Amino acid sequence: MKVESIFDKLGGASIINVATELFYKKILADPYINFFFKDLNMTKQLEKQKSFLTKIFGGPHKYTGENMRHVHRHLVKEHGLDDTHFDQLMSHLRSTLAEVGIEKELIHEAMKVTESFRNDVLNKPTSKTFEAHAIGETEIMD
Repeated sequence: MKVESIFDKLGGASIINVATELFYKKILADPYINFFFKDLNMTKQLEKQKSFLTKIFGGPHKYTGENMRHVHRHLVKEHGLDDTHFDQLMSHLRSTLAEVGIEKELIHEAMKVTESFRNDVLNKPTSKTFEAHAIGETEIMD
């Protein structure tokens, strides 16, 4: 018996699309974090985010984005991206999922998956980072 993915439980591509659009409206209206997105082509960013969320929630995807550590490194080093900013993004995602009608238990499940990317986005050490350094394969993590 196939286990239903978070993607399917959420309602599939239609909910991911609606939620991503609303999520970015919130982000772009938030002066605490919107400056991280000022130089991005938002049409491309929305498509990448939709594909990324589809992938991490177990749906069919064509995500070909870069490694999370690599793509966010300059934001951490040059713009001070930190836990408070990530928390703000997570808060917007949580409220977005609630606004599009997702049940609390499923929101929690989706947030757990999203939270698992915190250390990569913020370029913090993880057990994988330590393992890569220990065996001399740090380029894997970059």
